[in-house]
Amino acid sequence: MKPRSERDKRYEEKHKNESKAKNVVWGTSIPRETAEEIDAFLKKHGYTKVRLIEEGYKSLLEQAEEINTYLAKIIDGYDDFFDFELRKFEEEKNNNKT
Repeated sequence: MKPRSERDKRYEEKHKNESKAKNVVWGTSIPRETAEEIDAFLKKHGYTKVRLIEEGYKSLLEQAEEINTYLAKIIDGYDDFFDFELRKFEEEKNNNKT
């Protein structure tokens, strides 16, 4: 029987295209100190780098939605604004008159 490393290598070679079609590897770098801090956090809490990326992405999507909510209300003709939004519209309208 062949050593495991040799079997793994043969498997990887055989399934190389399948793996490339299914996954993406980002070759990126960050400062070592930051990387070590992140690695320590992940290890301490039992998270993977993949989970870090997925959760960070979800968080950024939520932040982008919050920023775009104001614009979306205007574009969609949504007229159920909060009082503070109506006051802001009025202030901006008055400022643009001068």
